[in-house]
Amino acid sequence: MQPLTSSAPSVATFRAHAATPLAQRAAQVRFRRALSLMVMTLLAPGTAQLVAGNRRIGVIAFRTWLGVLGVALATGIAVLVHPALALQLATNTALLLWINLALIAGAVGWAFLFFDAWRIGQPLTYSMTHRRVSVGVNGVMALGVAGVLLFSAHIVSVQRDFIIATFTGAEATGAHHGRYNVLLVGGDSGAGRWGTRTDSMTVASVDAETGETVLIGLPRNMTGFPFRRGTVMDEQFPDGFDCDGCMLNGVSTWAQDNTELFPGSADPGVDATIMGIEGITGLRINYWVMVNLQGFKNLVDAVGGVTLNVRQDIPIGLPGDEVTGTVEAGTRKLDGFETLWYARARYGSDDYSRMARQKCVMNAMLQQVSPSVAVRNFEGIAKAASDMVRTNLPASELSRFADLALKARTTKVATLSLVPPLVDTSDPDIKLIHRKVAEAVDRSEGDAPAPARAAGAGGGATRKPAAPSEDTGVTGGSIGSLKDGYAANQSEDLGAAC
Repeated sequence: MQPLTSSAPSVATFRAHAATPLAQRAAQVRFRRALSLMVMTLLAPGTAQLVAGNRRIGVIAFRTWLGVLGVALATGIAVLVHPALALQLATNTALLLWINLALIAGAVGWAFLFFDAWRIGQPLTYSMTHRRVSVGVNGVMALGVAGVLLFSAHIVSVQRDFIIATFTGAEATGAHHGRYNVLLVGGDSGAGRWGTRTDSMTVASVDAETGETVLIGLPRNMTGFPFRRGTVMDEQFPDGFDCDGCMLNGVSTWAQDNTELFPGSADPGVDATIMGIEGITGLRINYWVMVNLQGFKNLVDAVGGVTLNVRQDIPIGLPGDEVTGTVEAGTRKLDGFETLWYARARYGSDDYSRMARQKCVMNAMLQQVSPSVAVRNFEGIAKAASDMVRTNLPASELSRFADLALKARTTKVATLSLVPPLVDTSDPDIKLIHRKVAEAVDRSEGDAPAPARAAGAGGGATRKPAAPSEDTGVTGGSIGSLKDGYAANQSEDLGAAC
């Protein structure tokens, strides 16, 4: 009797068949096909499934891919036509949340498509070497794509968290007489010292339509000035801030020592300082931004440095401290440390020269930090800004001010500093200051003639600083002198004065 045998081929028979040249060539074809499916998934997700897998999954993935490409293309064209749109999109926290979720979902979905493409390539039907190669290639592609998408999701999350944490103002305010007035305050760093020592104060008055900007600098040593009528500080100092040792940069400290006078105020020091600046300038302040001067250097480093015209060597160090280095003269790209000392050094100069240099830094940052630079260095910028900035600007107003900043890049920035010889900081003529501020604003809008040249500021005369030239004197790195004034402190074109 014949023994029963199975009709299925034995393992030995299969191996023998696989070892034939024809079978080897077939395995190689399948291997190349598998690699092609992976490349198709990389270039056009879903196409591998349309060719050899689950067509339903392929249709969904491919249509989603086409939709994403269409949206990206349309957005890119719109941004080219309207550059401000990029900043509007980048500051919309609701949109950023959806983008973050979409990127995470895309990373997971795309990785699944790579695995499925590898599976439908029948990896068990070709040699062990080819199996290892296919696993390696598929893994590199899947991890590479997923890593890029997840890192992008992280960047979007950092952006959203930064906006939510920094721009906490709840109430938006309208323009005053067609302008937004923003107080920019530079404060010394240190634990518990936010707002306690206002090192520099500048009001940026910005046209709400054109972005035309006037920077109004206020000296920290001004005394005897009034506060805006009807405010708490006006009630406490009806004859002006004329107490012993009372200067503008001391208002914040005084208010923080008397917080009971500011019930419900989140920051009495800033609020009191604004009351003083409104009384001095006659302007109503919409928002304030306080910058930690030590943290400022991190921001400059995050954008790759800033190019400045250093007109003479500037010692690194404050009066009374040891000089530890020099910011060398020349038109150079400075890093954050050098830029900080260019802006705040006082060796061989005075507060007013320093105010002029600070305005040059502001102008350079405005002109040189473009949207493309911001996008390329965004994570570093967000980290630096979150460490150095406090503001009451609400997130809802970010897109508006981003648009105004872009417009301001194409205009000349004007400056007016309330310093000698125009203003006696120990006994300021407030009526003169109000008139000069109004004239500066009107000139920026083309509604007033350029200032006439005159000697000094006596009797309300207006002086026009000398334009930069080889013959112009330089003190402390700024064009001009304490006696004649510094060009960057009062100019119709800050860029030229720097």
